[in-house]
Amino acid sequence: MAVVTGRSAARKVRRKRVRIRTRSEAPPRIEPHLALLRAPLHPRKPRPLHGEITVATYNVHRWTGLNGRSRPDPARACFVISELSADLIALQEVLRPLHGEDPLEGLAEALGLHVTFAATRLHRRGQIGNAILSAWPIAGVSMLDLSYSRIEKRVAVAAQLQGETCLDVVSTHLALAGRTRHRQVQSLLEHPRLAETPTLLMGDMNTWRRCKATRALEDELTSDVGILWPASFPSASPVLALDRIYPRGVEILEVDVHASRAARRASDHLPVLARIGL
Repeated sequence: MAVVTGRSAARKVRRKRVRIRTRSEAPPRIEPHLALLRAPLHPRKPRPLHGEITVATYNVHRWTGLNGRSRPDPARACFVISELSADLIALQEVLRPLHGEDPLEGLAEALGLHVTFAATRLHRRGQIGNAILSAWPIAGVSMLDLSYSRIEKRVAVAAQLQGETCLDVVSTHLALAGRTRHRQVQSLLEHPRLAETPTLLMGDMNTWRRCKATRALEDELTSDVGILWPASFPSASPVLALDRIYPRGVEILEVDVHASRAARRASDHLPVLARIGL
């Protein structure tokens, strides 16, 4: 029979208390959901929604800069976004803290842009997900859960814009696994809004090599127009074209990366910028 001394019993109690405290302090899990839709107090006067507009997609890497291990500093990426002077911006890996000021709302207000955000998962520092910033009012917004893997939570957030013409804008961040990424692309292409309305599908596609997902996107969305996607990752010396802007019912006139000195330090991705003909 094992003899439990007073000292060993005290150690067991302390270990139990540590386990209970750790579990209680762990952030609760969340399901992907639409978390924000907001108009600015002082909206920017938008140009007409026809002719040429400027759009961008940008993975902000949780505001943590190049290595992802430093403390979030939203000011760096927010400055880069202000450099873009874009009418529509799709953001990925946006971190909205659980407490304190929200840098996404602050950015939208500073630029006079409408904003929507869909939360993908909960990080120890807050919610992480995808966002859309728009110079035009957002007439409707929806979210598509693309979480086909228990390991990788993914969503797409779609905003419907109405002006002289209708335009849908989708911001997404696809999976690393090729099979899962292909299923996500199929879900996006089968969505009725994407099939019926002029659409821009923007985001971090994780297309580091040509695969079924890449072929499906290019066959369905770019038709016979060959687009040379610029390398955007890693930002310090980009070699992979992970971040892309796919059009349906609109035309890409020009696409390039925004490689300013600030952009090379604010995230591990460079923003991709495009001129669009409506």
